[in-house]
Parts: sequence; structure tokens; C-alpha cells
Amino acid sequence: MASIRSLLKTLFDQFIHKDFHEAVAKMSLIDAFLFLIVHSIDKLGIWPRLPVILGLFYLEIRRHLHQEYNLFNVGRSAVGVRFNPMDYPYRTADGKYNDPFNGDAGSEGTFFGRNVLPVDQKNKPIKPDPMVVATKLLARRKFTDTGKQFNMIAASWIQFMIHDCIDHLEDTKQIELTAPREVANQCPLKSFKFYKTKEVPTGFYDIKSGALNIRTPWWDGSAVYGSNAEKLQKVRTFKDGKLKISSDGLLLHDKDGVAVSGDVRNSWIGVSTLQALFIKEHNAVCDALKREYHHLDDEELYRHARLVTSAVIAKVHTIDWTVELLKTDTLLAGMRANWYGLLGKKFKDTFGHVGGAILGGLVGLKKPNNHGVPYSLTEEFVSVYRMHSLLPDYLYLRDILAAPGPNKSPPLFEKVPLPNLIGLRGETALVEIGFEKQMVSMGHQASGALELWNYPTWLRDLIPQDVDGRDRLDHVDLPALEVYRDRERNVARYNQFRRALLLIPISKWEDLTDDKDAIQTLEEVYGDDVEQLDLLVGLMAEKKITGFAISETAFIIFLLMASRRLEADRFFTSNFNEETYTKNGFEWVNNTESLKDVLKRHYPEMVEKWMNSTSAFSVWDSPPNADNPIPLYLRVAQ
Repeated sequence: MASIRSLLKTLFDQFIHKDFHEAVAKMSLIDAFLFLIVHSIDKLGIWPRLPVILGLFYLEIRRHLHQEYNLFNVGRSAVGVRFNPMDYPYRTADGKYNDPFNGDAGSEGTFFGRNVLPVDQKNKPIKPDPMVVATKLLARRKFTDTGKQFNMIAASWIQFMIHDCIDHLEDTKQIELTAPREVANQCPLKSFKFYKTKEVPTGFYDIKSGALNIRTPWWDGSAVYGSNAEKLQKVRTFKDGKLKISSDGLLLHDKDGVAVSGDVRNSWIGVSTLQALFIKEHNAVCDALKREYHHLDDEELYRHARLVTSAVIAKVHTIDWTVELLKTDTLLAGMRANWYGLLGKKFKDTFGHVGGAILGGLVGLKKPNNHGVPYSLTEEFVSVYRMHSLLPDYLYLRDILAAPGPNKSPPLFEKVPLPNLIGLRGETALVEIGFEKQMVSMGHQASGALELWNYPTWLRDLIPQDVDGRDRLDHVDLPALEVYRDRERNVARYNQFRRALLLIPISKWEDLTDDKDAIQTLEEVYGDDVEQLDLLVGLMAEKKITGFAISETAFIIFLLMASRRLEADRFFTSNFNEETYTKNGFEWVNNTESLKDVLKRHYPEMVEKWMNSTSAFSVWDSPPNADNPIPLYLRVAQ
């Protein structure tokens, strides 16, 4: 057997990029063959152009390989306290008691996992200097948008999701970055102080230290409910299961002007608007359940409504937001398959979950699957979701009292600088603007593009907040800080990141981009050493797949982790049923297909008057999706 493996290795090495020889040597024989398939396709650069069914085959192989080789536990043990799931038929305040074999998995204060093994950068956290990188390669020169594909609701949505699942515990020690002389006159802050990420020993010999997540990484709506009992206590009314909300449909505020919601740190009014919408959704579920099930008390109504609302959020993200982010037929098919399986919604509605994850979908599996690694979100997941370039410099408020123009477009009312709409100042502004004007305005405005030189300059002089939503004294240069954070947390730089994800690395700047100006500036900052390229810069510079608003490199992390968020969670698998959700609650989730459905439920006149698009995440005056007579799985990439 050893001689056969040796012979096959010799054959494989002739067809495989030299950087992958070591990785393939560690794979099983079947996985090595599977890698050879995707690697051959990668060398030709053709997977985005494959017919849909072949593209899905490619992505399924890739997902399998990453599930096998890109999930690393951080912490002492892969096994925790076992419990009986029947004792916890609901989502707990702090995320505990979801995984029946590890009660602590996915709870507040657990370690971030890894998709790529840590790369020690302690000797080079400021090479090249983060403020040089931010100034020369990230800072916005001229605003570039995404056309009609992605609007400001979509930009706010991903921030809403981040507030739901990831935030690092900070150290009490501050450090300072100072702008080098060569860029100092271009930096709004000549220096700035911030708190280090707290490095915590794992007590494990493999990955010796890590960082703790102070939000719950499950898809549990914690941006609305909070990540612990104390926060949850503040947002509940303790009457009929409902959450607190103002009579104007916006968030309530405490005496200091801080919004009353699950997570309010470093936010802006786009996120607050979505939080308010899903508080209304939760309360509407409570009303529906109370009408049908008179015996349910306050606690039971709250628990069932949280399950339903969290599932609606996860579903909207999976089959609506992501489909607009990755606007291709292959990803439309893939994301719907994640939820419904290849057999589709009609089949699943009629016959239930049949045929495992591929045919029946990840949602509704008989048992959760964490692939042998306790559930967590990862440092690499955090890194690829650095998407502040989606934010523009101004929000264009619309006149919603006027008559609709062509394609239901409202006239411009006012141009408001984005810095006026963040933090405590923004909450005051939103009260004046109102929910509907804010939502319509975001719907009709395109988001920024994830490219070089498109990071908002106003974020280079930003007031950060404590976990309770109160302003700190020290301003920060956010793009420089984000570059520093990846290095501080030992996230691999761009080229090593790609290798670890079995993606062909670049050997010269021309492999990354065709933009001559970008190549010249990359050489100026990094010289000829492509191995020094920071991950964030690489993700912004990388040539995009047609239809993708993000890079392929970022997408691969998404491919792995978006699936994991569903299949590792028992409330989307073994407990995704009428018994746990109630019959009416289960139907509520099943009948909701998009954010547009949620908005129509609460603001039907607004949607009818102002939304022309099929999805609430594309610019609202864009035409509805045209009917395509060709079945989805038989389509050929355009």
C-alpha cells in the first residue's frame, strides 16, 4: 500500500503546484484525487464559467476538502459537558447548550477557531507600517459604487450580522501607532491609541494561545437579543414574550442616548434600523403564537419567537443577501441548496427532508454536524468580513412624501455626511429621519465597492465605543487598525492564506491585478515580496469573478463557514421542526423567503410604493429579475 501511495504521489506531483505537495501528501487517497480535480480546474481558471450543475460539483468538492483540512479547534478539548437537548428546547441567552456533546460550544466568551493555522507575526506587526498601507492602498481617492447590485441595506445587513456573532475581548493595555513621516501629512490622525486584543492561553500544546469572542457565534439573533442574560433582561418587556421598541418603530434609548438593543457597540443608523425591524418581527411572531396557543406564557412565547426570528434572519442571509452578493446562477442554486437541498423547496415542503445534506439541504438534517471540531467562528472569518468600503461618504435621504418617479424612485431630499449618522449622534438623527425614510433612502442608494482606494476617509478619524455603546476618548484610524489587527492575531498574510485554502498563490503583482497604478503602488509599499502582502489589501486588489462583490479568496472562507453555521446548529438541524418551533412558527419561517417579505409584513405600503427590484438588497429602482425558462440546474454561465 505504501508503495502504491508513493507511486501515486509521484504522479500527482507532476500535475500539482509545488506549494501543495506537502498538503496533498497528508490527504487520504480519495481526497487527493478530489483535490486534483479542483486544482486542475483552478489552473484553467474556469470554475465560474462552468455550467451550473458542474459548478455545484466543484464547490461541493471544495467544501468537503475545507471541512476536512481547514477547521482547527482552539482550546483545550474538542469534547465538553454533555446534556440532554430535551432540557433546552430553546436558544439560551449566552449560547450554551446547543451542541449536545459540548454544552459550552458557541457560547459567549469561547475561543475563536481557525481555518488557517496561526502564522507568528510578533516580530513584524508594523512592517510595512499599517498607516502607510492604509494611506497608500486603502484610503478612498474617489467613491466607487456597486451599481445596481448592492444597496445600503445590504451594506447595513452585513454589519447587522457582524454585531450578531463576532467581537474580540480586549486587553486593558493600550498601544500606540504613529504615522511615519512619509505619510504623516496625509493621515487625519498623526498617531492613535487602542486596546490590544487580549491573548489568552489555551492550555493546549498545538495552538498555544487565542482570542475570546464576547458575542455568541451561533446564528441566534444576538444583535437583537444580546449575548448574555444581563443584556437580554434589558431588551425584554416580560409581557407576552415581547421586546422593547418605541411607538415610532425605532429603538428605545436610555438616559444617555444609548440604543436599547442586543448589541450597540460601534454602530450606525443603518444597523439600528434593521435591529428595530427584527424587534417588530419578533413581536409579530409573539402576537401570532399567542392567538393560536393561548396556554403559552411570557417565557414560552419569547423562546419560540426568538427561534423563529433567528431562523428568519439566517434564511434571509442565506437565500437573499448572499445571492445578491454573489450574483451568479451557480451561487443562486448553491445557496438555495444549502437551505432546501438540490430537490428544492416544493419537494421539501411536500415530503420533508430527504436524502442528506446534498439532496435535502443542511437545514433539517437529522443531527448537527461539526466535522469533529467544536463550533466557533474563526479569526479568518473575521478577517474576510472587513467590508467597511461598502460605506459611502454621504447618505442620500429621499423625499417619501413625493410621488414616485421612474421605476419607483423617490426624489432626493437631503445629502447627509455619514459621520453624522454613526454612534450616539446617529441615534439622535434617526429619530428625526424616521424608519421609512431611512429604509427607502438606503434601498435606493448603491453601496461602495470592495476595492483598493475605496475605504472611507472619514473612518480614519473615528470615535470607537466600549461594549456598552459609550464613546471612548481616543480616536482611531480604522483601516490602519484593521491591518494591524490581522497581524496581531497571527492571521496569515494573503499568499499564505491562499495556499492554506488550496488556492494557487500569486508569484508577481500582475497575478493579483491588471491595474497598473495598483501594481506600481504595491511595489512601492511591499517591494517585490508578494509574501508580505497584507490579507485585507489582497482581498481588495484581487480580480473579481463576474457577479461577485467579494474576492474569490474571501468567498472560500464563506463557502466553508456559511454552511457550518447551519449544519452545526441543532436548531437548524435536529430541532428544526414543528415540535420545537410550534406548527405556526415553523410555517412562518418556511413562508419567508426574503427581506422583502419581512418588510411587506410590517410596511406593506412602503414596499408597494418604493420597491421596484426583486430583492430588497439590490437598488430599489432596478428592474425585477426577468423570468428564465431554462431550469436553474441546466443553465450555462454567461
